[in-house]
Amino acid sequence: MRDGGRHEAFIAHAVGRRIFGVLGAKMLETAPLRTNLAIALIPLAVAETLVWAAFYYSFPAFLPAWEASLGWSRAEISGAFTACLVLTGLLAPNAGILIDRGYSKHMFLGAIAVGALLLALLSQATELWQFWTIWLGLGIVNAACLYEACFAIVTVTVGTASRRAITIVTLWAGFAGTVSFPSAYALGEALGWRGAMLVFAGVIAFIALPLAWLGLNWLGGFREPPKSGAAVANPNGKHTILRNPVFWLIGLGFATIGIVHGMIISHIRPILDDRGVEVALAVIVASMFGPMQVLGRIIMLAIEKRVSSIGMAIICFVGIAAGLVLLALARIDPILAMIFVVPYAAAYGIVSIIRPVLTAEFLGRENFGTIAGLLALPYMLGFAIAPTLAALIWARSGYDAVIMISIVLTLSGCVAVLIGGRKAAAQGPLSK
Repeated sequence: MRDGGRHEAFIAHAVGRRIFGVLGAKMLETAPLRTNLAIALIPLAVAETLVWAAFYYSFPAFLPAWEASLGWSRAEISGAFTACLVLTGLLAPNAGILIDRGYSKHMFLGAIAVGALLLALLSQATELWQFWTIWLGLGIVNAACLYEACFAIVTVTVGTASRRAITIVTLWAGFAGTVSFPSAYALGEALGWRGAMLVFAGVIAFIALPLAWLGLNWLGGFREPPKSGAAVANPNGKHTILRNPVFWLIGLGFATIGIVHGMIISHIRPILDDRGVEVALAVIVASMFGPMQVLGRIIMLAIEKRVSSIGMAIICFVGIAAGLVLLALARIDPILAMIFVVPYAAAYGIVSIIRPVLTAEFLGRENFGTIAGLLALPYMLGFAIAPTLAALIWARSGYDAVIMISIVLTLSGCVAVLIGGRKAAAQGPLSK
């Protein structure tokens, strides 16, 4: 680490001890936390949780309030979020290139700061074009600071320790929805949605942003030294990777999960109604998605040393397919809807971890940010179009068809990833 980097890490550690000293200064005495990656990741993980809560989950959390107070249709409002997700996916490769060129910290922190400003502006929106413009801005921001960018930064920094590091971050960030929905409701009741949005903006500016700065500096203390002869990040490397069939197989495999989850999660309430599930039970099922995802990540953390990455990927696909089968059978017995969410959400919770890990193992870590960004594009676009796709399938053939198509897509994705794994093994080791 250069002298400037050491000085910045020292300042970050001093700030960290000041913040966390009451909770356990003794745990933080090993400056700059070189010996405990899990502790060093706490500030970044908390920041990522708050960012997800404010920049993503705030939309569904505030949707009823916007619909009631602004006089726009649900389709007009929801269209802004779809456009936001599409733009995030389209810009993910560009964020990856910036990470590979060494601008990860500036990009990540700058995006969070701009996002806080956009939330403050959102609190003042009165016209539909203003609302759409702000959410398009958040689409740019999200490409630079949500999971795709965060995990690329972690992978580039800690290398072979990335699977455990990403798992730790997602254990915290999995509760973003749990933070956002109750906060939006309570603050909305007390301050109105405009006041609540200003509070969200303040939390991002004065809590998430400093924690992200602190976390990135602590994480830098675990940077793996480059191996001798390692190639300098090459922005033109994407042309080489696009000729690799392993890239397309991984992209196809995980894009199916993006489509499937987008269809199921966006239509979960009408799907459960169609299964004959009572409203109270449906609410319980919907509320279990977040905790079950965290449960899946905890299980992964417990078995990570005994299961290979490709084995974990197979568990993801099979778990999601098994959950969908139970959902299909819930028409026979509605209690199966309660059971469905356990394998489905637990398996999906692992996807966000295993996707970047498998990408690094199959395609190497050279130009990883660019590769991860390119792979994020079909996944996120699939997720963005999925709600509309599910609505079209439902209108023509009902929700039974939506579930059956989801099962077929999931199993097809599993096959694609397995073939990709075999081809990667046949190609031999790539840059690590």
